[in-house]
Amino acid sequence: MEHILHFGLGSFARAHLLDYTADAGGWDVTGVSLRSTAIRDGLVEQGYNYVLCVQEMGIKKIDILRDVLVAAEDPQAVLEAMAEAKIISATVTEKGYHLDAKGVLDLNDPAIASDLAGHGPRTLIGFLAYGLAGRTRPVTVMSCDNRIENGDVLQAAVARFAQAAGLIIHWDSTRFPNSMVDRITPATTDSVRKMSGDIMAVPTEAFREWVIEDDFAGPRPDWPGVQFVTDVAPHELRKLRMLNGAHSLLAYAGLACGFTYVHEAVTDPDLRDLVEQLMTEAGNTLPASVKGQAPAYAKALIARFENPQLVHRLDQIAMDGSQKVPYRFVGTLRAGRADAVVEGIKAWIAFCISETHADRRLNDPKASEITEAVHSDNPDAALLELVGAVDLFELIVES
Repeated sequence: MEHILHFGLGSFARAHLLDYTADAGGWDVTGVSLRSTAIRDGLVEQGYNYVLCVQEMGIKKIDILRDVLVAAEDPQAVLEAMAEAKIISATVTEKGYHLDAKGVLDLNDPAIASDLAGHGPRTLIGFLAYGLAGRTRPVTVMSCDNRIENGDVLQAAVARFAQAAGLIIHWDSTRFPNSMVDRITPATTDSVRKMSGDIMAVPTEAFREWVIEDDFAGPRPDWPGVQFVTDVAPHELRKLRMLNGAHSLLAYAGLACGFTYVHEAVTDPDLRDLVEQLMTEAGNTLPASVKGQAPAYAKALIARFENPQLVHRLDQIAMDGSQKVPYRFVGTLRAGRADAVVEGIKAWIAFCISETHADRRLNDPKASEITEAVHSDNPDAALLELVGAVDLFELIVES
């Protein structure tokens, strides 16, 4: 049995990577939670097995988890597990990369600085750098997060950390393929747990997609339906600018209108028009290889958003906005005229201001910086500075 070590065993990983890998056969997975014990504690009671509640398909048992490690409890056990794995993968969300506004690893980030000082490791970047240091056996490190060129970004962050820490990594036997992942996975509810009979059940839609750069250092599962390509970038842009951009627009504008779920917000005529406009604008910025797919993709996305059975919360999507806005909005805006995208950025700014004035701390790694920005002399400019878009101030704020 071949083995994958996966960092970040949240609902998305359990509905995507583990689902694909279970279908492939011949591989099992050890999960790693960097801090929280909740998923480990919930899964250990049922032998690390759980069920997916797949809309229109029913309940599907996933039984390929070998173990779940909690890095905060035993970092050495994680490093030892890394040495065994043929593939090391991660879904730690955008904030787990600890990048600055320019997309470079922030060596002054408190968690990264702690890892560099030898108090850990406790971050994904620190674990990868220390775990890969000195390793000569081939290994593939695979990001499954919503970032453009996610493999390249992850490799650059690890390389910067390794240089700062004086670690030697054998890059010739290590690969970081880029990938694009897609499956809407809302938070689990009590009704899902009751219906499935599993407190660790994961609800998800039937649709799933995975596009991976065919650049592996060793064996890989025969994942059914996965597209192995030479260039993932066009697929990444299609998904990030159209699906993720539309989701974030619905989240910030929808919450302001009093909606709770995606399927509610998208039925509002004004929000729906704005989302469809955003998808058109984003589609116009895509590379020629996928540009022709944009109209059909947009139509399919609207149908997915309208699905009331997914109960996808807007506040779940609104989390970590400072990490998402640069990739979901700013990149599109820099690529061409995008009036609806401007409205999305304005909605994020208004969300930050309203939440701060209501004394509700944002669920965002830059929550403190956002609070300072809102209380500054020019909140709009200060918030745009946090997402690397202050140079677009006139276009966004004064339009």
